[in-house]
This record gives sequence, C-alpha cells and structure tokens, in this order.
Amino acid sequence: MGTRVVVLGAGFGGLELATLLSEALGDDVDVILIDKNDAFIFGYSKLDVMFGRTTLDAVRLAYRDIAKPGVRFLQQTITAIDPEARRVTTHDGVHEADVLIVALGADYDLDATPGLAEGGNEFYSVAGAERLGALLPKFSHGRAIVGVCGTPFKCPPAPSEAALLLHDYLSARGVRDDCEISFVIPFGSPIPPSPDTSRALVAAFAEHDIEFVPERRVSSLDPNRHVVVLDDGGEMPYDLFLGVPKHRAPDVVVASGMTEDGYVPVNAKTLETRFPGVYAVGDVATIGVPKAGVFAEGAARVVAASLIAGWRGGAQPGAYGGLGSCYIEFGAGRVGRVDVDFLSGPKPTGTFQEPSAALVAEKQHFGSSRGARWFSS
Repeated sequence: MGTRVVVLGAGFGGLELATLLSEALGDDVDVILIDKNDAFIFGYSKLDVMFGRTTLDAVRLAYRDIAKPGVRFLQQTITAIDPEARRVTTHDGVHEADVLIVALGADYDLDATPGLAEGGNEFYSVAGAERLGALLPKFSHGRAIVGVCGTPFKCPPAPSEAALLLHDYLSARGVRDDCEISFVIPFGSPIPPSPDTSRALVAAFAEHDIEFVPERRVSSLDPNRHVVVLDDGGEMPYDLFLGVPKHRAPDVVVASGMTEDGYVPVNAKTLETRFPGVYAVGDVATIGVPKAGVFAEGAARVVAASLIAGWRGGAQPGAYGGLGSCYIEFGAGRVGRVDVDFLSGPKPTGTFQEPSAALVAEKQHFGSSRGARWFSS
C-alpha cells in the first residue's frame, strides 16, 4: 500500500489509532507515531501519585515497548506543522505524510491565571502531581482549596475526585479536623450532563464537610495575602491551593494556522479538518465532547475505520457518536461511573452507576487492557 500515516501525539487517541491500523493492515501501512515524551501515563494515575498511592515509575508505560507491525515510535519534539503540505518538522528532521493525524492534546497555561505559578500548585501535569506528592505530607492545618481556573478542562470529574481523595488523605494522617477543604468550579454542578452523578458527588462533599462553591472560577491568586480571587471579585483565603490550570492548544498547533478560538475545528462526524487528509482527535479538537481520554479513543476509532475502509474499498463507518464512560473516585476505595452521550440527542445526557466493588475492578481492567493492547505485539 505504501501509505504513510503520521500521528502527532501518543495519548489515548494516537495510541488507539496506531494500534487499530496495525491490527488491520500490519506492514501494509507505515505509521509514524511522534511524541516528545518517553512514556504514557493514564490521567487518573496522577491522582494516585499525588496522594502517595503509587510511584511515578510504577505507572509509566514506556513508548520504547511499543512493538506493532507497521508502527514506528519516534521520541521527537514537534517544531512546525504544515497542514496544507501535510509536513511535520521536528528537532530531528522532517516527516511527509499521506494522512496526518493531530492528537497533541491540550497544554496548560499557568500564566493565564495571575499568581498561580507563584502561589499555587497545579495537579493536572505529571510534574505538578509529583510536586504535590512531596508537598502534601507537610500540610497539616489550614484551608486547602481545589479550584478550576478555566474551561474547558480535561477529565471533568477529576477536581471532584481530588477534593474527596484529599479528605481521605488528611483523615488517614489524623489531621483532617485541623483542615478545611473547599472546591470551586465554574459549573452549576460537578457533572452537568448527569444530575444523578452530580447529586451523589454533592452529597459526598456534604458528608465529608467539603465546602462546594459552584458557578465560580478562580481568576487569580494573591500569594502575598494568601487569597484566591474569584471571577465575581470575591476572595477566599487559602493555605494550600490545588489548581486545574486553564487549558489551550499547544503552541505548535496554534502556529500552524489550524485553530479557531484556541482549538482545531473538525467535522463532528468524521474528525476531518478543513485541510484534506488532515484529522484532529482528542483534546486538541473542538467537537462538543469533554476533553477526556475515552472520547479521544472513540474519535480515533472512527478515523481508523474510515481510513481502513477507504483503502480496502469497504463501507464507511457511522458518524462519531460522542459516547464515553468516566470512572469517578468517591473516596474510601469506592469507584462509581458515569456514562455520557454528548452528540446523539438534543442535549448531553448521563447515566450514573453507583460506586461498587465491581466498578473498582472494572476501572483496573480499563487501564490494564489498554496498556496490553497499545504496548504489546
């Protein structure tokens, strides 16, 4: 076939796409998978690292272990993207593509929230979670605020999970009575598409004496006065701030001319961009679904099926459905799940699955099964 597919980003979307193309076509397709990092880490593992439940080394899946027919992984930093020519420049060379897939995710813009870099801590990056893992053992009294600095943000349940797991962590250390926990989020409820999930989380906050502050965004921090400033001008004093930073598309994607309003617009049914032969999947794209790995994975499946059908002469797949399930840590070892449908109806809907032992095992299988598929031959 001789078709070269260049995939930028080895997250959920990039790994799923490369795996599906390899499974269907083997050496008949040339897939180049490029990422600046040397390993993949599931997003939920960052909370485990932050709260000392595991180590970073234990949750890293090294890209060098990818062994799939037709797939080459290159650890390179992308310096330029030319979507019209389907040409990618890295620090180590130039790659020409017949099909180009942009799956570079979203970056974090700490500077967009004045005072965050100086007076707070973000827990969404691997480095941030690791720093907090060293900081949290020193926090024994005062007010901790889990706050969202901008929307949209990755994995909408994660800030709720952080607040509940912080309660567990401080309780286990015997200092919970000396600490306050507040949770600030721009939404009116923790998980807007699912009222049942939101009610369960709000009840858990109340049960654990976590102050829930909805419909407020953290606009800045004043490190000198130790206060968080909200978007309505209100202030909240803090001793420890755990922030969800504002997100943005990577600079190299913005510089390519592909973005509008900060992200790459795509056809919601096919994930095609306005550039022929160029697709965008996952957090870097604007499609009307949350920025979460499971949605990037679903989008990658549609793109892979479409490419395979085009090359083999088969029927094109159905449109991307915007379906996804997210596991939610409720603390005390309990895991629930929300199943969300974003695109098939007039508005997003979500169904809540109560925390259970079965869902704890299901979440573990979710990670282990994907690790096995993506990294073994």
